[in-house]
Amino acid sequence: MTATIALVDDDKNILTSVSIALQTEGFMTRVYSDPDSALKALLENPADLAVFDIKMPRMDGLELLRRLREKSRMPVIFLTSKVDELDEALGLAMGADDYISKPFSQRLLIARIRAILRRAEVSQAPETTDEPVAESIVRGRLEMDPARHRVKWQGEDVTLTVTEFLILETLANRPGVVKNRNQLMDAAYQDDVYVDDRTIDSHIKRLRRKFREVDSDFNAIDTLYGAGYRFSEE
Repeated sequence: MTATIALVDDDKNILTSVSIALQTEGFMTRVYSDPDSALKALLENPADLAVFDIKMPRMDGLELLRRLREKSRMPVIFLTSKVDELDEALGLAMGADDYISKPFSQRLLIARIRAILRRAEVSQAPETTDEPVAESIVRGRLEMDPARHRVKWQGEDVTLTVTEFLILETLANRPGVVKNRNQLMDAAYQDDVYVDDRTIDSHIKRLRRKFREVDSDFNAIDTLYGAGYRFSEE
């Protein structure tokens, strides 16, 4: 069944261009330039996934997500500016599924939408299904559930974006093995989406920061300068 994507942004040029790109990829779209109207519509008739801009007048994306989360678990991706790290962290804590920094690649946004929809489909599938389910990954104090996109460190939840999860999963699958930036980009950015290799460095920094919020001594992700990164199983 064709997935329906809701777009909420006060920039009508973004609404138009992203909507056209999504429709070209086979999605159905609904567009809203007013967050109040979007909230009412999404609660009455939920979409499969929503994309919210954070910076909007009257009601920003964070408030829109907070109100939506009172009644709905619909997957949400945030569009943010590069300086909105605090908003990104708050949005993820409130239940956003991922964020993409402006200016953004439409191909990257579509790849992230597909990844989140796949994970949502797996997590909602009946436990008795005959479909193969990805096995949990346990590496020392790290636990990862790929089917449900859940991560724990020392038994405590760590909230990761889809991209961060895929990078960590790649490292944790082969503890001790060094993965260079290109290998991590291939794992995290599918469909031939181009990103600067320094983007991986930024994701690694965010991963470390999130784990250190749970464990200030976290040091399981090593940097090997000139080579890449590895996960050290303790």
